[in-house]
Amino acid sequence: MGSRRDRYREIVETLSVHGFGFTIGAMGLQGRFPFRRGLPGHQQGRTYTQPEHLRLALEQLGPTFVKLGQLLSTRSDLLPSEYTVELAKLQDDTAAVPANVILEALTEEVGDPGVFDRFDHEPLASASIGQAHAASLAGREVVVKVRRPGAVETVRADLEILQNLAVTAARHSEVARGYDVVGIAHDFSTTLLAELDYLAEAHNAERFATSFADDPRVQFPAVLWETTTSRVLTLQRVQGLKIDDVAALDAAGIDRRELAARATGVLCQMVFEDGFFHADPHPGNFFVAPDGSLAVIDFGMVGELDDALREHLIALLVPLLRGDLDRTTGAMLDLVGNPPGVDREALRAGLQPLVERFGGVPLADLALTGLITDVLALVRRHQLRLPTDLALLFKMLLMAEGLGQRLDPEFQLSSVVAPYAERLALRRHSPDAMVDRILHVARDLLDAGAQAPGSVRGLAEVLERGGFDVSLRSTDLHQIVREADRIGDRVIAGLVAAALIDGVGHIVAASTGRGKSLQAPLVVAGAGALGVLGTYLARSSRHARTVRTQRAQAPASQRAPRRPPSRS
Repeated sequence: MGSRRDRYREIVETLSVHGFGFTIGAMGLQGRFPFRRGLPGHQQGRTYTQPEHLRLALEQLGPTFVKLGQLLSTRSDLLPSEYTVELAKLQDDTAAVPANVILEALTEEVGDPGVFDRFDHEPLASASIGQAHAASLAGREVVVKVRRPGAVETVRADLEILQNLAVTAARHSEVARGYDVVGIAHDFSTTLLAELDYLAEAHNAERFATSFADDPRVQFPAVLWETTTSRVLTLQRVQGLKIDDVAALDAAGIDRRELAARATGVLCQMVFEDGFFHADPHPGNFFVAPDGSLAVIDFGMVGELDDALREHLIALLVPLLRGDLDRTTGAMLDLVGNPPGVDREALRAGLQPLVERFGGVPLADLALTGLITDVLALVRRHQLRLPTDLALLFKMLLMAEGLGQRLDPEFQLSSVVAPYAERLALRRHSPDAMVDRILHVARDLLDAGAQAPGSVRGLAEVLERGGFDVSLRSTDLHQIVREADRIGDRVIAGLVAAALIDGVGHIVAASTGRGKSLQAPLVVAGAGALGVLGTYLARSSRHARTVRTQRAQAPASQRAPRRPPSRS
């Protein structure tokens, strides 16, 4: 218990000291406070920026907070670029665990370490969570990642403290609540705990390999499952040229322009076709294999975009490029989940320069990184919060353009993104997609209708317990009854329309052979019936609006006086 209190004290003191460093740096009072020279990691006489203070604090606090900083470096929606650039410098390098400790862990997980033909005791890399060793298994060169003993316990304890601190901050700070620090801490905890489980990374590797199984131009290392557990990950070792080693690529006769298009095309396929993408495409994770194929490694950080999120993206991009400010504003609110308290007019005003700048620009000519940077700045300014996977996507796209430009200085990511985004937009507006959306709405209506009896029973129970107070004007009773009848008719008509859409859709989808000849008549008949129902619903709704308008405009003398509430 005492050790946890000590850890709380260490975290709070470290953040407080560096937080005060932020203040004196912002006021231009560097060098006037002698305690600064005693801060761990500081060089005497050196002036530190606010982002550097944050990086130093996280480094001082150890592995969990280094990981937090690395995650925050991907969240340009939360932090300005000077912070994300500085936090990207955080290195997760830790002194190696002795070989005998690693061999003990291997014994616990896979049995006899002698299953490996060779196991190099000197690690290829060592980090806070685990370390990687070169080895040979059944004649294949492999890389074995082994999780450090005690890593899970250390990380879990720090995550609990971090979440408690987030709750405290949200309780006392409106800014912290605005940025949803509790949600951010929860997302970070989920991400880091997943990183502790090497089985998740193994499944990610296999999922990518399956998606690109038919593309010989890209390869992913095979997982050797017989020596893979939650604590040990064994992957085929990738050999080749690092993708940013320009001199070596030129010496090998590699077409760097084609390579830039191919590498970023792989990332675009992950996003727009598969909805599952590599979220850390720095040059160290890409190699050019001896056969010329592109090899991708390191699958600990991934993102996933479901159909709904991809639709939200397209719904934002299309009106933006068309110059439609109102639709762009609505799409932006949908993208961030329509949080309460957002000043819609202020957001609209903030989006106007973007619409003016990017409206009418062909997608293939779009300055994509400029657009992403402007959107992220807008999100920060209005204290909105992007879905985690979308923030990862934006960061990945920015990194992808940087990767492409290292290989080809004239590279423009939008030229690669455009065909994928256009196909996605076409699919969104295809007849099949529109029918799917109509059926989805129809099923929601039917579900609502099915739940109505339960709501009526609930109302009856309230009445049986004594009812509630209502105020009625007797002159309105007949009008109320008539309106209730009309509402009931409209609900029934709506449910019939929904059932009709659902039924015709299923019949058309299921018809084969000779049944296909009935598709056109069914659609025509269904459309006719829907037209009749739609006309009825429209007239009924228009009548209701007319009655309400007439009542609202009636002189006060024509309205019955209010009576005291009656018990019912």
